Amino acid sequence: MSSSQEYVRYLTERIVKYMETPKDQRVKKPKEPWTYRWFGILPLALRMMFRWKVK
Repeated sequence: MSSSQEYVRYLTERIVKYMETPKDQRVKKPKEPWTYRWFGILPLALRMMFRWKVK
């Protein structure tokens, strides 16, 4: 029981902290392109390889 109470306390603290911060201070991380999220660094490596061969 105590672990669930601690979890609820943690969640309420986070929610209250979020609600008390002004909107301009709440900064969201920019989303990565879907190719990086799905395939990791491979698209970047391929793009760099093709650019190197073309030049």
